[in-house]
Amino acid sequence: MRPVHFISGLPRSGSTLLAGLLRQNPRFQAGMSGPVGGLFNTLLGEMSGRNEFSVFISDEQRQRVLQGLFDSYYGADTRADVIFDTSRLWCTKLRALQTLFPQARVIACVRHVSWVVDSIERLVRQNAFQPSSIFNYLPGGTVYSRTEGLVGGDGMVGFAYNALKEAYFGADSANLMLLQYETLVSDPARALAAVYDFIGEPAAPHDFENVSFDDQGFDDRAGTPGLHAVRPRVAALERPTILPPDLFRRFENDAFWRDPELNPHQVRIV
Repeated sequence: MRPVHFISGLPRSGSTLLAGLLRQNPRFQAGMSGPVGGLFNTLLGEMSGRNEFSVFISDEQRQRVLQGLFDSYYGADTRADVIFDTSRLWCTKLRALQTLFPQARVIACVRHVSWVVDSIERLVRQNAFQPSSIFNYLPGGTVYSRTEGLVGGDGMVGFAYNALKEAYFGADSANLMLLQYETLVSDPARALAAVYDFIGEPAAPHDFENVSFDDQGFDDRAGTPGLHAVRPRVAALERPTILPPDLFRRFENDAFWRDPELNPHQVRIV
């Protein structure tokens, strides 16, 4: 099977931009979050004890079925030599991924949680006439109730943040790298050089002035146009937050990856 790697981490932290840059390499296939992670979980569930026929399924068979998922989804019509699959779920599956794909690497995109929440709230306000799937298409609420929904354990941000901590502090972090949004947008050449080095692939040229990525159909259906929009030119943009000051300060100490003393397994941070 061709090499497969994984993009995970926090939402609104550069995963779509990273995919847009990687796919400039004709040897690579990368995209926004797709269905493979959900299919992976569904297969695990259907092969568990809740299925009366699970007594006939060994761990070796489970592994072959899960590997077959990738073979089938990224089939012969996928001409790329290297696959990058994106899902926030992958940070919770490091042990399984290491077993199935020992050479695979997981790149987790991270960003200060305050700015993640700010970015989502900005999208909500930009699309004032389209309730978003992020909030189950409910049109009510305030910035405070929306934030509570986002950062709860099952919320878009809370689940990804907890999954990231599980991966970062867990015993299976040898194949994990954290890529900071700030690095990706301010120094994309250094960020991509680190990615190439991490996955063991030869460097290739990239155009940071003309990045292309278009999944508008998905975003429109989700009631959140712009959710996966990527600006053509990679650049860091300074702007004030639109969050109330108390809400913004609530998460100012949550960037645990910035503290070297909180990196027991020496996870690579770019």
